[in-house]
Amino acid sequence: MHAVLTTDHPAWQRNTTTGHWQRPLRAAGGRWLASLTPDGLDLACADGTEDHKPAVVTTDPGDLPDTVPAALYTGFRALGPSIRVANPWLWDAITTAILRQVVRADQARKLYRTWCAVYGTELPAYDHAHHTAPEPQAALALTDEQFAAVGTTFHRTALRAAATAYLEHRARWEQLDAAALVAELVNVPRIGPWTAAAAAADFTGDFSVYPHADLAVRTWAARIAPDHPWPVADKPRKTEALFGAHWHQLAGHDRRHLHTLTLSTLTWGAHARTDQLGGSDPYHP
Repeated sequence: MHAVLTTDHPAWQRNTTTGHWQRPLRAAGGRWLASLTPDGLDLACADGTEDHKPAVVTTDPGDLPDTVPAALYTGFRALGPSIRVANPWLWDAITTAILRQVVRADQARKLYRTWCAVYGTELPAYDHAHHTAPEPQAALALTDEQFAAVGTTFHRTALRAAATAYLEHRARWEQLDAAALVAELVNVPRIGPWTAAAAAADFTGDFSVYPHADLAVRTWAARIAPDHPWPVADKPRKTEALFGAHWHQLAGHDRRHLHTLTLSTLTWGAHARTDQLGGSDPYHP
C-alpha cells in the first residue's frame, strides 16, 4: 500500500539523484535524514546517537465526524491516511515559524533553506547537500550584515530574542504539551500567537493548536470544497475570525478532530506519495 507524507516543513526537498523526498533533522544527540522512498518512510541516523528517533504522526481522515462537509471527505478519501514527521528540534520549529512571518509560503521555503545552507550544519556523507538550522548560539553571534546577507533582516530581532529565550528555557519547554508551549512562546518578544501556535504544532505534532485561520488552511480548504459557503467578511481579520470559529464547528469542537481536520487539509496541499515519486508536485495533490 502506498504512503502519503506531509511535506509542509520547508526542509523537505526532492533529491535530484534518486528522486526521493528527503529532509535533515536534529534530534537530541543525533542528526537524521528522513527519506520517502518507494518502500515508505526511512529514518536514518546520519551523525551522533540514535537514542532519540524522530516521532512520526499518523493521521486518518476517516475518523472525522459527519459535521465535516462531504466535499472535504471526498478530497481526504482520495488522499487517504498520512504520516508526518514531528519536528524533533524545538529550536528549528521556532526558527521555521519565525521565518514564515510576513512572507509568502514559497518565499519562506527559500528563506529557510538559504538560512540553513549559509549558517547551518551540513549532514555528512550524502550525495545531496542537507543542512540543519544554525544553532541558537550561532544565531546570536550573527551581525546585522550577516542577517541581511540571507534576507532575514526583518526576522533578526525575533530570532535573537527566541534564541536567548530558548537557551534559558528549553529544558522546561520541551516537556510541555502543545497548548502550554504556545502559552510560553507568546511571551518571547516578536513571537505572536500565530508564530507560537505554528511552532508548537510543528514540534509536538499536535495540530489542534495550529492557527486554524491560517491562509494555507483557508486556501486548501477552499480548493478541496469550492462550493462550501466558507465565511468571508469585509476585512481580513474578520474573515480569519469567522473562519476559525467555523473550522471549530466542523470539527465538532473536539481537539482530536480539530487536529485531524487541520493536518489533513495541510497535507492535501503539501504532500508526496510513494507511488508518485517520479515527478509529482508535492504542493498539489
